[in-house]
Amino acid sequence: MDSPRTLVPEPGSTWAHRMVTEDGTVRGELVQVPIDSVGQGEVLIHAEYSSLNYKDALGVLGHAPIYRKLPLIAGIDVVGVVAESTSPAVPVGQRVVVTGFGLGEDSDGGYAQWVRVPAEWAVPLDDSLSSWEAMALGTAGITSALAIARLEQQGLTPGSGPVAVTGASGGSGSLAVAMLVRLGHEVVAFTGSPQARALLTELGAAEVRDRPDVSSGKALESAQWAGAVDAAGGPVLAWLARTLKPGGSVATFGNTAGNDVPLTVMPLILRAVNILGVNTGNYFDTGLRHELWRRLATDMRPQNLDSLATTVGLTELVPALERLHAGEVNGRVVVDLNR
Repeated sequence: MDSPRTLVPEPGSTWAHRMVTEDGTVRGELVQVPIDSVGQGEVLIHAEYSSLNYKDALGVLGHAPIYRKLPLIAGIDVVGVVAESTSPAVPVGQRVVVTGFGLGEDSDGGYAQWVRVPAEWAVPLDDSLSSWEAMALGTAGITSALAIARLEQQGLTPGSGPVAVTGASGGSGSLAVAMLVRLGHEVVAFTGSPQARALLTELGAAEVRDRPDVSSGKALESAQWAGAVDAAGGPVLAWLARTLKPGGSVATFGNTAGNDVPLTVMPLILRAVNILGVNTGNYFDTGLRHELWRRLATDMRPQNLDSLATTVGLTELVPALERLHAGEVNGRVVVDLNR
């Protein structure tokens, strides 16, 4: 998966995709900046890969005010090798992954060859998971892993019944399908992308369906799902709540279908269903974060990560994010920071 180093910075500098403001307009630029000016914290990482995420697309392309200060290096996740550290918990030479904590939102992020972060942000990476694989998972993977863990906490087990995954062609959705299949669940994947059907079938989905019809307006519908992972939000989340089996849960982290959820209390009080919010930013126990990265290298690890992700270089970042924002990307895209 590794590519030749073709994006070579001057000594003491790093190539980075930095967001700046000019005449009131936020724009990005691929520039060299001094390594000493990047980030804050006890750990300096020689970064290898980052990835594309929808939040990155919103920010880099100027569609949403993602960045809380400027100038700022974008990129909400990164993996690499610790080059300097003043923390005994994160030794030099350790491969680490960083997601969440405001990386690439209010502190310099992962679209750079050198990244500095606080020691508590850096999660040691299992040797069985390559750096490329870690970013094929990335923020999307840890988000799906937390969603599944929350469903497990509510009693979901293999054999409980079918598990629905909405927004299944996206990065988080496709990874959720692959992880649930790996854990032994029967998965029904929902997608509006005809091109994604073959991939989702290859990932092991028992059935691939078009986007659900959410227009019934009923307070309750036929109970179908033992659990659900929702990457869509809006009316789709409401539909899932109306169609969960008694005691079932939906873990939700997306809003591509909208922010407003047209839902009555009936599913909650008559079927005792649960709507579980998923946030892998700052509201995420550190011990659980480490445990889920361990599981992503073991029992939750998708069996076919290679088919789930493609690779682009840092020089190709903007057009790749444009394709992602336009809905033209299925699965995950890894960013090679050295080309």
